Amino acid sequence: ERLTLIIMADQDLSPYTIPVDTPISKLDCLEAFLGLSEKEKLYAYHLSKASWEGALICLLQTSPESAGIFLLFQRVFGGQSLSSLRDIALNGCSLTEAEYNAILVYASAFYSNMGNYKSFGDTKFIPDISSDKFHSLITSCEAYKQDKQAIDNLWDIVSEKIYSLQPTERELGFKPEGITTYYSGNCNSEDAEFIKDFMTEKNISPYNTRLFKTEKDGKVEYEVRLASALITDDPYSESDTTAGILGNHRFKDTSVTVSRGDYAPLMKRINEELSKAKDVAANDNEVNMIENYIASFNTGSIDAHKNGSRYWIRNKGPIVETYIGFIESYRDPFGVRGEFEGFVAVVNKTMSRKFTKLVESAESLLTLLPWPKDFEKDKFLCPDFTSLDVVSFGSSGVPAGINIPNYDDIRQDEGFKNVSLGNVLSAAAQDKRVSFLAQEEQDLYVKLRTSAFEVQVGLHELLGHGSGKLFKQDESGQLNFDVSSVLNPVTNQKITSWYGANDTWDTVFSSLASSYEECRAECVGIYLCTNRDVLSIFGFEGSAADDILYVNWLNMVRSGLLGLEYYTPEISKWRQAHMQGRYVILRVLMECDGFVSIEEMTGNDGLPDLVVRLDRPKIETVGVTAIGEFLKKLQVFKSTADFTSAHALFSHYSSVSPEHLKLRDIVLKRKMPRRMLVQPHASIEEGEVKLTEFESSPCGIVQSFVTRFAVIDADLESLWSKDRKQWK
Repeated sequence: ERLTLIIMADQDLSPYTIPVDTPISKLDCLEAFLGLSEKEKLYAYHLSKASWEGALICLLQTSPESAGIFLLFQRVFGGQSLSSLRDIALNGCSLTEAEYNAILVYASAFYSNMGNYKSFGDTKFIPDISSDKFHSLITSCEAYKQDKQAIDNLWDIVSEKIYSLQPTERELGFKPEGITTYYSGNCNSEDAEFIKDFMTEKNISPYNTRLFKTEKDGKVEYEVRLASALITDDPYSESDTTAGILGNHRFKDTSVTVSRGDYAPLMKRINEELSKAKDVAANDNEVNMIENYIASFNTGSIDAHKNGSRYWIRNKGPIVETYIGFIESYRDPFGVRGEFEGFVAVVNKTMSRKFTKLVESAESLLTLLPWPKDFEKDKFLCPDFTSLDVVSFGSSGVPAGINIPNYDDIRQDEGFKNVSLGNVLSAAAQDKRVSFLAQEEQDLYVKLRTSAFEVQVGLHELLGHGSGKLFKQDESGQLNFDVSSVLNPVTNQKITSWYGANDTWDTVFSSLASSYEECRAECVGIYLCTNRDVLSIFGFEGSAADDILYVNWLNMVRSGLLGLEYYTPEISKWRQAHMQGRYVILRVLMECDGFVSIEEMTGNDGLPDLVVRLDRPKIETVGVTAIGEFLKKLQVFKSTADFTSAHALFSHYSSVSPEHLKLRDIVLKRKMPRRMLVQPHASIEEGEVKLTEFESSPCGIVQSFVTRFAVIDADLESLWSKDRKQWK
């Protein structure tokens, strides 16, 4: 602990602590939930249970200590009421109210992020209270009296890591820049690249895997571990095709073992709840979807999960919507391994009608995008697009919108779904303070930003992530485009590169993929929001439409400035895909003479401040032209698997100049805490499904997790203990 304090002594800790005034909102879905039938409530309940059981996997995917902190907190906060714990803190430990609140704020942030690294930004956060004072509360609580040895053991293992801000532990990433548990502690990006080539050759998807490296007698050996309930290599059934790839392989004179059974007891618990949900499913598509998810989680087969996703796509307009699995690769430093997530939501019919109209117009809107028709999918597959009120979202964070599945072949040839999470948007709309805008812009911005963001989310998800074709060669050597006639509109030459049979967008673009794709989708959103037909779909005409358009563009350039918070200059690294993409857009628009400017000024508090200005009359001329040209390049490089050109383009606009580093200092000093959400809890009481809500406070978040999860979880503790040595 002394070492930890020395490390911290000369550091500004504000980037690594959670402000006590962090806003917290209730994720309100009670009205939507009460509108469900008893069968639908039961379906939602079991899917919620499955999602939260799976969310425990996020702890094991975040940091070596996250699962241990969770186990400690469940005992401490679950051993007595929070009011009695407060009494002990104030009267038994001589903590102040502020110090006790600091503990609760840290715990609520930890629970909200399912780990001790921010899900939005990937930086570590530590308690804003000394280790000694934190420990005094832990050793005074009721749980400590009941099992002193267990709590002492947990504290001894995690306490130093809770507070440590060693350079390799400040953010997620490969050593020496960060920490990651998708890979053993001795892995680096070269190891990830080597195994990517192996997995591409063997046609193994990385989504549900982790990578472990050992060295024996001077030779490197790798283990690729698949997530599954099964722990043996023996085939479970004739359909268990995963068994065929298990075992030892030789690749480039190196031993690579493919095994399964990662997170096995948690995968089993997920499947137990999915089996119960299947019994109350509304239709055959839902039954088939769940059966395939169960097969995937049982055997480790991504092909089974893809089949489940196919049935999910076919299940149009369900009352209760859900998706579950290893989905987004944002937090993998190599950009190919998926974090677990599961969500359950109820359709908001009023808002969904607007999105349905947008879908009906999508085919004509796609023709407006700035690339030739050869670069668009051969056939537009009309997707489902609904606005949902989230009941449960089990993962490290809750997004505002989703476009899934992420499997290239399904998206291109069979379709996808879009969802906008309405009650998440509503919660975010409660922020009244707005930084870096001129005073005369504030009222219009606050009034319209939620409506503008709904338009942006709709376009971003449906026509951003849902647009564009990947040029690909299949296993027979056949290309899905005419190489003799299709020209590259950037070079005006014939196409010379494309995806191989086993290539995917993620594997070719790896760590660049997420930020590049989010930037492309954001560009589509602001490019098409100037279309009055689009704005009319959302109910905006005339001057109201003009205002929405302006606020959406203003929000984008402001977000680009805010993105500087998520850049680490010491290692020239971006930590958040969306914010990097928005900064890139800001840079593109700042190249347009006099269109976007950032002015330094002195704020009302006498401290340095900034104002972003956007020349409103130029949006539909200068702005649209610039974004159109940039967007065309983004799409062409993506379509043609031209990683080299894409990397050069994106790196140019992602680079942060010394002048912008100075702006970053002001952004950091003016930053506002990111809102946390307290989710409800579904349970069965006296044979009926009930939804319990919690207060919008740190106490509410902590209580929700104590209610949701067991005080003692032997499965999680066993998994954590088994692999902990991999990061020592």
